Amino acid sequence: MLRDPSLHPLSHQHQHGLALCVILRRTLADDWSEETRRDLAQKVRAAWEIELEPHFAVEESILFPAVKGRIDDPRIVDRLIEEHREIEARIRDLLADPEEHRLRSFAAYLNDHIRCEERELFEQIQEHLNEAELAALGRRLNASLSKACPNTGLPWET
Repeated sequence: MLRDPSLHPLSHQHQHGLALCVILRRTLADDWSEETRRDLAQKVRAAWEIELEPHFAVEESILFPAVKGRIDDPRIVDRLIEEHREIEARIRDLLADPEEHRLRSFAAYLNDHIRCEERELFEQIQEHLNEAELAALGRRLNASLSKACPNTGLPWET
């Protein structure tokens, strides 16, 4: 199913998160030196501060409350919130000690989390909210995301 424009701001940020996962995997495939691992950990830190943390906050304060009672399986929202906390913990761990397995594990976990939001949650949202509801939700999401994380590129990539 095509993504409704109301969810595009979140989906665009999901693409940034998936790009981070690819960068981590590809870089570690070629070089897992301590210097490289520390550099990758700093990219993760920047992604967290610039986009992931504000993204999670917007999902938890706007998206999830708006849709939890409207989708087939509201438990998915609880699971995604738990995954947000797990992602935060994994980031703390890899920043403290950027071991190769922590970086790889983080990339896999973040990738799976994003895929779940896109393939399960967003599909259910689009099935159960009408056009006007989606548009109103999209305006709220866009306004909050514009304030919380105005960067639209991959600023952590530099």
